[in-house]
Amino acid sequence: MTSPHASDARRGQPFRFFDNREKYLLFVNTCNEKQVISDRIGLEMAYIRPSPPALRVFDAGMGDGTVLASVARFLHHRFPDLPLLLVAKEASHEDVRLGLEKMPDRFHEHPRTVLALTNLFYSEAPALWPNSSAMQAQLDWRVAPLDGASAYEFEQQMREMEPDIQEWWQTKPSPRSGNPVYVRPSVLVIYRRDQEAALGGVIPEQGDAAREYDLVIAAQPFRARLDAATKARTVLVPLAASLAPDGLAVVIQSTGKDPGMEVIRDVWPGENPFHTPRQELLRELKIQLGDSRPDLRFLSYMDSRAEFRFSLRLRAGEVNSVIGTSTTLAAWNAATYVAQIEDQRLSQAMTHSAYLDVTQAVLKKYGGLWFTDESFLITRVSNP
Repeated sequence: MTSPHASDARRGQPFRFFDNREKYLLFVNTCNEKQVISDRIGLEMAYIRPSPPALRVFDAGMGDGTVLASVARFLHHRFPDLPLLLVAKEASHEDVRLGLEKMPDRFHEHPRTVLALTNLFYSEAPALWPNSSAMQAQLDWRVAPLDGASAYEFEQQMREMEPDIQEWWQTKPSPRSGNPVYVRPSVLVIYRRDQEAALGGVIPEQGDAAREYDLVIAAQPFRARLDAATKARTVLVPLAASLAPDGLAVVIQSTGKDPGMEVIRDVWPGENPFHTPRQELLRELKIQLGDSRPDLRFLSYMDSRAEFRFSLRLRAGEVNSVIGTSTTLAAWNAATYVAQIEDQRLSQAMTHSAYLDVTQAVLKKYGGLWFTDESFLITRVSNP
């Protein structure tokens, strides 16, 4: 069956690689990036100091919910009695469904948890409030208290939300960027009904846009090939502005300094999707903020601290013998997914077997396949 993204490319319509579900699901199930990112965020969270009435987290791209659920477990370990507000932006209704599947246990272990999901833009999502009055009037705000006290009961109720979520999270391609944008702005707020009294002041209310966060997670929040000015304007500036005093934003992006990029350049010489290193992003962010936010601080770190690896999951000794087709295809998918290669170019490259030979050669050369991400921090000081 022809991919809808491939047909879009043939019609000259813009395409956003991260929306290809098959490649995404294969990538997250064959690579350990999600867990490694969770560990990196946990490392940085040693510095957060939440202020009552809750520890407030904003996830600037929930994906399948693996990172958010892992971070929530860590936060329960550190702050078992503090109410927890998790606000997550996600444009894909399929990812909202996958994310909800990971949350029933969170409501059981940490009863005073509030989860708010939204499809709003980066400039709107932290406040849970659209920018324009027209979209404010159309905002679909749903509150879904959970009854019962067991993870099983919570799971059953969340499953019943799936048909509604599919309707609320409808998207259309932006004619300018090709990114999916909401048809109707939506917010879904979930918490335990038996904790409602204890969560006063934590449960978001419609129209209350004065919301700041102790932790902002921004893991791969933008398309790699965008220029630094666009990444800063559309993503980093609104996220930085959403930080509470002593709040922390952890930003993570790919670097291309790895064997995965070797696969890509063997097939497409000169390919360079990663042209905005963290230092350039922070420089552009400072330019755009100017003197408006003297309370913000930016930590780039040295490469030895900022960079970290994740890998393709392989059995011990798997690349020391004949490499199976499934392993080769998983490695190829991971390399092309991280580099955000469009379907049209992928289809052309896969018309002959050279891409398999290249991928197997890199696997044997390095004894596996790994990728390098980098992180940097934005913090807000309470007394600038």
